[in-house]
Amino acid sequence: MIRIDLPRFGRFAAWRDAARQLAGNRIAAGDVTWADDDSPAELFGADPLPPPGPHPVAATRDFLSLAQTVASHSDPERWALLYAALIRLQDDRGFIANPADPLTDRLSRMGKSVRRDIHKMHAFVRFHELPGNGPRRSFGAWFEPEHLILEAGAPFFARRFADMDWLIATPEGIARFDGTITYAPPAPRPDFPADASHTLWQTYFANIFNPARIKTDAMRSEMPRKYWKNLPETALIPEMLADAPRRVQAMREAGASEAPAFAARVTARIRQLPDNSPPETLEAARDQAGRCTRCDLCHAATQTVWGKGDPAAPLMIVGEAPGDQEDLQGRPFVGPAGQLLHRTMDQAGLDPARIWMTNAVKHFKFTPRGKRRIHQTPNAGEVRQCRWWLDLERRLVQPKLTLAMGATAAFALTGDRSPLTPRRGTLETTLDGGPVLITWHPSLILRLDPRQAQDAQAQFAADLTQAARLLAA
Repeated sequence: MIRIDLPRFGRFAAWRDAARQLAGNRIAAGDVTWADDDSPAELFGADPLPPPGPHPVAATRDFLSLAQTVASHSDPERWALLYAALIRLQDDRGFIANPADPLTDRLSRMGKSVRRDIHKMHAFVRFHELPGNGPRRSFGAWFEPEHLILEAGAPFFARRFADMDWLIATPEGIARFDGTITYAPPAPRPDFPADASHTLWQTYFANIFNPARIKTDAMRSEMPRKYWKNLPETALIPEMLADAPRRVQAMREAGASEAPAFAARVTARIRQLPDNSPPETLEAARDQAGRCTRCDLCHAATQTVWGKGDPAAPLMIVGEAPGDQEDLQGRPFVGPAGQLLHRTMDQAGLDPARIWMTNAVKHFKFTPRGKRRIHQTPNAGEVRQCRWWLDLERRLVQPKLTLAMGATAAFALTGDRSPLTPRRGTLETTLDGGPVLITWHPSLILRLDPRQAQDAQAQFAADLTQAARLLAA
């Protein structure tokens, strides 16, 4: 029997090195004993770790990530389970991805328990300020985790509190930070001095407590009782729970009996439409789309940007989504990409007065950057949610031909998310059975370097000319 003694700290690295040598010799999991630094000695002695063996040892990235997490579990069998998984991995690299496999399932549940414990550590450590005359303030905390997570959890505090010195003491050991993290064996629980900031924290906690939303089971699940003795705010919980019924009744009695004056203005747009029945005209559809909340884009955009043009147009042009200028003006294709589109339409002989122009998504998606709003591509879910409006437009306009500009428009019209390059310039069939010509989006042309833009612009113009020929046929 081979015995591997692992240190208190740096356990995973030590296990990994030893496991690699053992697996290189194809030593069975049952022939190895894994011991922590406080494990008793073997009664009959043990064989030493053999030198590196002749067999190559491979491990997937997912397995190593899982193993590093499971290494912090308190189960003494964790090392043997991990080594058994490593041995299996040499002949069956796919088993670790099978959630139904008993070993994979057990390791996954252990990893989940460790990650939850680390999350609790990050949430429930409460620091006490320590006396000192150094250039940096110093703090200390005591925490009792379920697993051996001190090494895994401490770097979070180093990143968050890099400008102060601190220590976190646990039954496993002590982590100290003074610019770098060091670890020491456990010691009796420190007697931390009273901290004035805890009174401020208790005041904040009491004021954010909502007595109308008490769910004690959920509260105990997120903040288990074993942590309460180390949290200053938990001393307030029994009194707040006992007083909750009175506070809820007081909230009811103090509630407003009449809506504020501005409520009518806020709800005016909602009350314009008596129901959500499918509209029968483009004008009614535009009004209903103005109150659309099918996806979250409506909350940040200025307004819904509906299509424009000839209601009986033989050609429908579909782009991706409104840009910054379209969002502000409420009309499609008025920004730089729209200006390029109109110039190219004029070259191809397409009359804007006989075209219906719209977008696959009706709200502007962006990310703020300073004073600018940077366009973001709508995701598949947003495209699918907005397809209801695009289908409605197509049913009311009934175009003879549709021009899809860009991958988002092509996906919305055909359901096909394959690359656009081999599809450009070809005719495909829309989800409702009509013909659609695939082409570039003019915004792509504007982003290319001059040489690439020249080629893409020529292809874009050729596609619009082809659309004019198809309509004339």
